[in-house]
Amino acid sequence: MDDRQFRNAMGKFATGVTVIATEVAGEEVHGMTANGFMSVSLTPKLVVISIGDKAKILPKIKESNIFTVNILAANQQELSMIFAGQLKEHKEVIFDRLDGKPVIPGAIAQIACEVSAEHVEGDHTLFIGKVTDIHLEDAEPLVFYSGRYRSLKEDLPVTV
Repeated sequence: MDDRQFRNAMGKFATGVTVIATEVAGEEVHGMTANGFMSVSLTPKLVVISIGDKAKILPKIKESNIFTVNILAANQQELSMIFAGQLKEHKEVIFDRLDGKPVIPGAIAQIACEVSAEHVEGDHTLFIGKVTDIHLEDAEPLVFYSGRYRSLKEDLPVTV
């Protein structure tokens, strides 16, 4: 299989859209759009993020040993595009704080983490994060499927 076929297959998995953020003492906040995120464990509360070797945020997370996962709301597509480097014009983003860590205001879930382990696999580093705090909002999620932003539709009846 070629790279394009693999990417197309992975794009068939609908995901939420997150912004991963971190901050090294004395520097500005660094963030990137990612869909490589999942929960790992309830006890203890752990999540995992997947960061590519070429991502500018990778050495920042290694240095700071902290990160946040911000699950974006449906009305935050522009923020996703900002942190994915898809907008040409520079737009300043103001961050809130959760457990002293930078989070995106209005995200439907803000998850503050301390790195508990990291594993290099292929061309990515997987960071296991111990969740230190969570803040939730009630809103629709931003969804990504098959290379495009999408929205959720009303629940359909399920027949068994």
